[in-house]
Amino acid sequence: MSDPRDFGIQRDGYRAEVSNAGGALRLLEHDAPDGAYRLTESWPAGERPPLYSGVVLAPWPGRVRDGHFFFDGIEHQLALTDPQHGAALHGFAWSMNWEVLSHSETKVVQALEVGLHKGWPYQLRLTVTHELGPGGLTVTHTTTNIGGYHAPFGLGAHPYLRAGASDLDDCTLQIAAGTRLPVDPERSLPNAYSQPVVDSDYDFTTPRSLRGVTLDTPFSALDEDVDGRVRHDLLGPDGRGVRLWTGPGLGWVHASITDPDPGYPGRGRALALAPSTCPPDAFNLGIDIVVLQAGESWTGQWGLSALV
Repeated sequence: MSDPRDFGIQRDGYRAEVSNAGGALRLLEHDAPDGAYRLTESWPAGERPPLYSGVVLAPWPGRVRDGHFFFDGIEHQLALTDPQHGAALHGFAWSMNWEVLSHSETKVVQALEVGLHKGWPYQLRLTVTHELGPGGLTVTHTTTNIGGYHAPFGLGAHPYLRAGASDLDDCTLQIAAGTRLPVDPERSLPNAYSQPVVDSDYDFTTPRSLRGVTLDTPFSALDEDVDGRVRHDLLGPDGRGVRLWTGPGLGWVHASITDPDPGYPGRGRALALAPSTCPPDAFNLGIDIVVLQAGESWTGQWGLSALV
């Protein structure tokens, strides 16, 4: 596999870099009086994304239990790409180099054909567009079934958010979600039905400090604003921060916090806030699976903007 390539875009005080490795967002920052204000975690240019940073998760996000599922009466056995948890993790798109279709000052368009894999007989064509505008970054995903049979499908994205140079423990998080899906800490797989977040440790409907908080939690029942978007905010102690918004079709957001990565000095605890069409193990749970008929397409959008 060839080395990753990065493509820069800028507009209205925003600057981003997109990698063809996994279709990933390598960095996003915004101009501020005290210098560039970082909105996402990053990694060295020309390297592959660590910890799934910024990549596209398809044709499923999260883990498939034992790599095993049935669809339309047909049994499937995927490769166990996460043997530690006995699961198939995050599909195929994150591990592949995407084709860059176009690159302008403000927009990068990439595409990938997901062909046949062990346990996956479905052919899909994915596109991802990263575009900067006055309101920040808009990411548009389109998936088309280019095979001859209807196919199950799920998609997510995996940005790690930053509030500038603030330590995560000094930040607050607000997630506009009414329920959460409990996850087994040993296998990181769902182990119960969705539960209301109200009056629980998972209630982030108002801003809450992240000091000492651990998360590996899929949230749903997202609270849409009047424009159909859902908004989640990470704020630093000075009130500045980053907003993740999602549009229709991305009805889940998976919040996870990782410990400092010794491979990247200076990187502390980090928050991934992953917009998704479905929860982990959706193919077995039967929750929010997208079924694409032959020739049918699905489109969804999410984005990031600075709160400065």
